[in-house]
Amino acid sequence: MRTVHRSVFSCVSIIIALLLLGSQCARQDDQEEGPTTPEAITFWHFRSEPKQREALRQIVARFEHENNCTVHMVDLTWGEGKAKLFAAFNSGTEPDVVELGGDWIMQFSAGGVLKNLSRSRITLDKFAENTHPAARFQDSVYALPWNLNTRVMFYNKDLLRQAGITRLPSNGNELLQAAQAIQALGDAQQAAGNLTQRVYGFGANGSDEHRLHKKILPFFWSAGGAVLDDSGRVAINSKNNIEALTLYVNLARAGFIETQRQLDNMFVRGKLGFWISGSWLIEKIARENPTLNYGVMLMPPLSSSHSNTQPAHGISILGCNYVAVTYKTRNPLLAKRFLLYITDGKQALELLKNFQDAGIPADTRYMHDSIVRSFLHNDIFLQQIAFSRLPPMHKHWLDIERVIEDAVVEALYGIRSPEQALNRAQWLITDIVTRP
Repeated sequence: MRTVHRSVFSCVSIIIALLLLGSQCARQDDQEEGPTTPEAITFWHFRSEPKQREALRQIVARFEHENNCTVHMVDLTWGEGKAKLFAAFNSGTEPDVVELGGDWIMQFSAGGVLKNLSRSRITLDKFAENTHPAARFQDSVYALPWNLNTRVMFYNKDLLRQAGITRLPSNGNELLQAAQAIQALGDAQQAAGNLTQRVYGFGANGSDEHRLHKKILPFFWSAGGAVLDDSGRVAINSKNNIEALTLYVNLARAGFIETQRQLDNMFVRGKLGFWISGSWLIEKIARENPTLNYGVMLMPPLSSSHSNTQPAHGISILGCNYVAVTYKTRNPLLAKRFLLYITDGKQALELLKNFQDAGIPADTRYMHDSIVRSFLHNDIFLQQIAFSRLPPMHKHWLDIERVIEDAVVEALYGIRSPEQALNRAQWLITDIVTRP
């Protein structure tokens, strides 16, 4: 189901990762923090879009002024950034401070290329608790949360009204019924030959690398399922997960299967009844179709009856960017000072002032600031963040993620039933988690 490009890149990534881990695993303790180089550090980050880069540059400039130093900023992209970081660590040209995605940190922490911040008495006390798992490794802190986001359910008010839906769905069955009712409108349009106005009930991510799992994990969690249980055992073929994947497949049949980017575009054009997306979509709607009559809602729980295994709230995926100091930094004192500065809620709030997609400060002192709440629909996003989780923390997570996404694609296109797809995933992931 994957392209040749992905297979080649995966093999290269695995080889690089093994080299990285092999060269770093012997490191047990931090180096002595002796004399430092002249007051300058390098910061690699992913705020590469012009507006984002300029907002970050202004914040960094204040740090430079206050500390009489220079911060050399290097832009990365999420598509190529990880490979560049691997190459830099293996060649000894890594930055002093680096931004990392939450699903990457475990691999870097386990590889011994990040500073153990607990040795400098740096803690996670002021950051949202659900951001902590990715920042820790073997009971020590290796990164600090910076800003966070989540995904909520977007819905088209006009399509709901036209389909006769008078209240928002409160569980998985009601969501499916509402999507089917809107899909029926589209079927009638198609039968009448009006293909340009064809609408769909639900947007379902199909094969979409590093994105599809962000749609199916909330379904698993909202059904009371998990990929790995509390003991770290593989549990992806549980009854709850099979029911969740079955619902996702049925929603896809009452909707349209495409990539995240294309489904965002379709929702903006008024073509989708329901669609799970992030705060970036709000800015896109305001820019491209400001008259769109839409709303956002919390992810619904999948069951109408709640039990110990069935959560009372729908659970979404938590996205969080982290900042870490690299093990070989040539200026550890300045690097840690910059780490504490940039992850302080004041700076995260400053980024948010400039663009909503910057994310909400992970610093709990600023999460509910009036500036945060001033952005459209952030009240819903703040509520959903409280019911959001990070992906499972495992050093082989990206391999596990690939298996999950392949299983979903197989079920979506009828190659295997949801149960068969998850049984196969159970076997494959069990093999992955037993690797050294």
